[in-house]
Amino acid sequence: METWVLITITAAFLQNIRSVLQKHLKGVMGTTGATFVRFGFGVPFALVFVALLAVGLDYPLPRPTPGFAGWVTLAALAQIAGQALLIQMFSHRNFTVGTAYSRTEPAQAALFGLIFLGDRVSGSTLMAIAISLVGVVLISVARSAAGAQALLRSVFSRTAALGLASGAAFGLAAVGYRAASLSLGGPNFMMQAAVTLLSAIILQTVIMLVWMWLRAPGELTRIRAAWKIAALVGLVGATASFGWFMAMTLQTAAAVKALAQVEMIFTFASSVLVFREHVNKLEIFGCILIVAGILVLLLV
Repeated sequence: METWVLITITAAFLQNIRSVLQKHLKGVMGTTGATFVRFGFGVPFALVFVALLAVGLDYPLPRPTPGFAGWVTLAALAQIAGQALLIQMFSHRNFTVGTAYSRTEPAQAALFGLIFLGDRVSGSTLMAIAISLVGVVLISVARSAAGAQALLRSVFSRTAALGLASGAAFGLAAVGYRAASLSLGGPNFMMQAAVTLLSAIILQTVIMLVWMWLRAPGELTRIRAAWKIAALVGLVGATASFGWFMAMTLQTAAAVKALAQVEMIFTFASSVLVFREHVNKLEIFGCILIVAGILVLLLV
């Protein structure tokens, strides 16, 4: 099995754990605070990753270029924008429809990768993206009262537009991080990914701190009160991001994001095993399609 595949699956598993932990944090702080901890509390661990590679393994630190700074800034801002759009959808009655549209991220990453980096994807990768996308959409709308029909009726709705914009922002962020890491030119994919992660997460932390100080100062107090679980979120989140960045240094963002849909399987398992939620046939069928898409990606 290729290195990027193992790294991506591990990152998806860790991201699911981070999401479970953030779900618990939502009980003691707002959405902004729960989002911030993945960045702010991840900075120390991102520093540790760079230090371990530089001191422990004696890898030289790459010298950032203006191009690197530009790509990191673009990607970091796009990731924040994608998260903000996703949060905005939650205020809409049919937000599950918007969430389904946001799952077009792998397809949009393929388009952005082709435009900005000249990354080409094979027909089997596009097929895998399409199959997995259908599966993810089915899971997303499975518990909606309106169901799949609402998805079709809402093509031109504001919620669908927000979902597509969110997917575009996340897709652009993925391509931006890949471009930033590749622009470093060495010494290897691990150090390139670690430096990219550290640069991005520091920038995102500063931006969100300023935002909360100006718009939601009460969140800072709630974050301090829940620092123990927040630190765990930071550790898991930073490690997952390190994995994503390594994988996207080795492989196109589209292929990584297509395989990353396996996270929905982990989320599905968490819903059943951790939160004791009931599942329906549509969710099971969606999981089967995601697995089928991943098999096409890896075996065809």
